[in-house]
Amino acid sequence: MKQCETCGNQYDKPMEITLHNQSHTFDSFECAIQALAPTCAHCNCRILGHGTEVGDEFYCCAHCASAAGHDEVIDRA
Repeated sequence: MKQCETCGNQYDKPMEITLHNQSHTFDSFECAIQALAPTCAHCNCRILGHGTEVGDEFYCCAHCASAAGHDEVIDRA
């Protein structure tokens, strides 16, 4: 049995996720999200959807991007 990288649980049905040519093992999506999902540069929440990117920074939404000084980012036109 493989061990989850996040919680250490030994699980007989782990998932393996490859990101940037590195393989990771988890026992749940929750653990995978905690380890791999980017965080918003403004509010620090995990970005689970598309989010938005400005330069090297990721934001969960246009509101957070705007609060960080990126007024050009909008959710809808």
